[in-house]
Amino acid sequence: MAEIEISDVVRRRVREAGRARGWSLDALAARCHISASTLSRIETGRTRMDLDQLARLARALDVPATRLVQFDAAPLRPMPRQEAGLTTWLLSNDGGRRVSKMRITGERLGSPAVHRGQERLTVVSGVAVLRLGEQRIELGPGEVARFATSTPHFVSALGDAVDLISVHDGEPCSSGKA
Repeated sequence: MAEIEISDVVRRRVREAGRARGWSLDALAARCHISASTLSRIETGRTRMDLDQLARLARALDVPATRLVQFDAAPLRPMPRQEAGLTTWLLSNDGGRRVSKMRITGERLGSPAVHRGQERLTVVSGVAVLRLGEQRIELGPGEVARFATSTPHFVSALGDAVDLISVHDGEPCSSGKA
């Protein structure tokens, strides 16, 4: 069996992780501030990646740089963001559209968010409570809510936990009192 080079592993992981997020080579290059031609040469092995480029690619893919160089066969997944009662996995962030998986557990604290754009929430499991302005809406598995994010909104779990897929078209959230 031929010996596997670390550079082959990194190139394959970078290419697979970018494609898994639905990003073109140009989109990934823009995210990590590397020219598309340089990224193409890195992915094809025509040029070696330096440590600065490795760090930029890891940040753009939202994974630790050490995951890019590991030899195991485990899939490369984005690192979750955690705050009190909320874990978020960014699945895609391209062209103003952000797709995330969210798990809300227990009593989530916070204030309603207001920002530009539209959001579509799909409940995967559990029951979500969507506070949309003065409304309180319960959503079960398979149910979808679509709303303008200029309306104060906040999502929590009814029961132990709720898993959601969020598709947001517009600007990032900023919390504020409603």
